[in-house]
Amino acid sequence: MKSMQRFAVSAVAATVLLGLAACGEMTTRQRDTAIGAGVGAVGGNVLTGGSTAGTIGGAAVGGIIGNQIGKDKK
Repeated sequence: MKSMQRFAVSAVAATVLLGLAACGEMTTRQRDTAIGAGVGAVGGNVLTGGSTAGTIGGAAVGGIIGNQIGKDKK
């Protein structure tokens, strides 16, 4: 089970990194939102033992936090 969780976290991290590679035209706020969602998804996955709801919830919370952090940057 641990190896499956590690694989899931690695897959999410790789997806986030590949997605961020295409962020050249994004604003700082959009980039911060995407980074927050990715970090939140990985964190939610780890904290809930691989739960889908935890991963989605973590992505949502991380995206909101990243969006609000990006709002202050110009």
